[in-house]
Amino acid sequence: MPAVHRPGLRVDARLTIPESELSWRFSRSSGPGGQGVNTADSRAELVWDVAGSAALSAVQRERLVTSLSGRLVDGVLTITASEHRSQLRNRDAARMRLATLVADALRPPSPVRRPTKPSRGSRERRLEAKKRRTDVKRLRRPPGD
Repeated sequence: MPAVHRPGLRVDARLTIPESELSWRFSRSSGPGGQGVNTADSRAELVWDVAGSAALSAVQRERLVTSLSGRLVDGVLTITASEHRSQLRNRDAARMRLATLVADALRPPSPVRRPTKPSRGSRERRLEAKKRRTDVKRLRRPPGD
């Protein structure tokens, strides 16, 4: 399906990245390709300007920029796909990868774990298991030890 007719990249129920914000670059891919490996531009690079996106709210933009800081170059996120032989399948793979990456980055952080102490019963069970293991190993020793 041509990119002009697509409404955008749906990330989740609340966010759809418009096609106008996504840009593509194609180049020759390494790996399998048969006779067309040296002539077909099957490697696809999907480029999205996270910092300048109008589809994001201020909170979403801040969360994305902080969680994807290692992958962003001047606020721009680049996804590369070259695992398939055809450009179309690589384009679909890059779109799926971008949607998954953005959805994971937008997910709120999990709550901080409160440290707890082991219960009295769990401590007793642990020590009892250690005693049983010690007895088993003692029985395996030669009689002279």
